[in-house]
Amino acid sequence: MMPIAPLMIEHRLIERMIWLMKTELRLIEETGRIRYDFIDRAVDFIKTYADRCHHGKEEDILFKELQAKKISDLHRQVVNELIQEHIQGRALTNRIVEAKQRCMDEKQRDLPGLTEPLRVLVKFYPQHIEKEDRHFFIPCMDYFSKAEQEAMLSQFYDFDRSLFHNKYKGIVEEYEKP
Repeated sequence: MMPIAPLMIEHRLIERMIWLMKTELRLIEETGRIRYDFIDRAVDFIKTYADRCHHGKEEDILFKELQAKKISDLHRQVVNELIQEHIQGRALTNRIVEAKQRCMDEKQRDLPGLTEPLRVLVKFYPQHIEKEDRHFFIPCMDYFSKAEQEAMLSQFYDFDRSLFHNKYKGIVEEYEKP
């Protein structure tokens, strides 16, 4: 198995959460009602699973390994773009957290401050995932030997041992129930 396989599997779970967030955004816009527990769990999912776990493996392992290789200017540019997109995702998530706090205070109820970064985030992630899955991951594997790919895959598994995949899968499945 190539080391990009676990990353692509993680993308599928992230896409499921993004779909749930998009659905929640529609409900907020239609009713003005905010399910704060959902926002908290969605933010936790994005911060921990999508950013720390998934982006962590990309930035701390895959991208570092690529930076040590003689890669094309195009691929180097894409690595830099992906890192900037990760930073953008973190900033959007932080804006959601801040807006949620304001919305909890009836005097400051900043609904657009919450819906705007949510709207941007649910549009951002599918485009980011498509760039990685369809245009970057497979070509960048050509820079690594079979042994290097196996070593990277092992690093991914070691990285994951300290994280909680099942917790976040359970959260997504809970909100997917009718």
